[in-house]
Amino acid sequence: MIRRILFGIALSSVFCSAATPPGVSVVDLTAADGTKLKATYFAAGKSGPGVLLMHQCNRDRKMWDDLAPKLAATGLNVLTLDFRGFGESGGSRVADATPQEAGKIFAQFPADVDIAYQYLISQPGVKKDIIGAGGASCGVNQSIQLAKRHPQVKSLVLLSGNTDRIGRQFLHDSPLPLFGAAADDDPGAVDQMTWILSLSANSGTQFQHYQNGGHGIEMFAPHPELSGLIVNWFDTTLRKTPGRAPENKSASFRLNPGALAVLDSPGGAAKVNDMLAQARQKDPKAQVFPEFAANIVGYEHLQSGDIKGAIEVVISAAKR
Repeated sequence: MIRRILFGIALSSVFCSAATPPGVSVVDLTAADGTKLKATYFAAGKSGPGVLLMHQCNRDRKMWDDLAPKLAATGLNVLTLDFRGFGESGGSRVADATPQEAGKIFAQFPADVDIAYQYLISQPGVKKDIIGAGGASCGVNQSIQLAKRHPQVKSLVLLSGNTDRIGRQFLHDSPLPLFGAAADDDPGAVDQMTWILSLSANSGTQFQHYQNGGHGIEMFAPHPELSGLIVNWFDTTLRKTPGRAPENKSASFRLNPGALAVLDSPGGAAKVNDMLAQARQKDPKAQVFPEFAANIVGYEHLQSGDIKGAIEVVISAAKR
């Protein structure tokens, strides 16, 4: 009991009903500010790694109800969480919030995710030092930030999402194997996923690129093999070879990770301009980074109040 209080976990109800399959528990957690968070735990029934799955922000945790039992069947203990403001969790509804109000709600997600993480690793049989995380859309950034906070996270699955500069720097410096998927008919998703996966130093990182399929969980219907690929990915990178994946020799998705990493660094725009000038001495049509990346970085500078940095990035993009 003391341990759970220290972790900020309050289990007001953990139960299985006639409508809940054996081994599946609906869980009530309590956030630091008292907000009730709803989760579902899919127990493997034996000792094994844990996986925390985070939904996209136009769905709730039930989007994982087909995938989670498949993961549990391979020996992985899975927890799915409703973010505050979504599904059955408490808090102000994000759908009814202004952009400013929504931003304040999103800012509380990391602490809530840590509550769920601590619950997961506290469960009997869960190997606390081998955890996986997966997310779609806004769940992508939450998965990456969770891995940054907790080195016990050994593998990530990322669907149709992006992350911020801190997340990108973490992926660049981390040996984590990444599995990503996105579809061309989801505007911007392929570009964003290609960018963050290109930053990975792990040679086993994989990208499942579809021509169609929509956003996040929507890809599962037209591409039923995707759930199997994710199950195999976590089985490999958590159970068979924790933190490692077989080398991906056909990683044609990779961009220029060096230029992308430089663009994120202090004074990065000027450095990339120098890289571009040197490249164009050999090839007048040379490109060292994609325009969409410059647009995202420039916007991030604006959001942080760094107008000078934003202008430098825009000028850098204009020289492409």
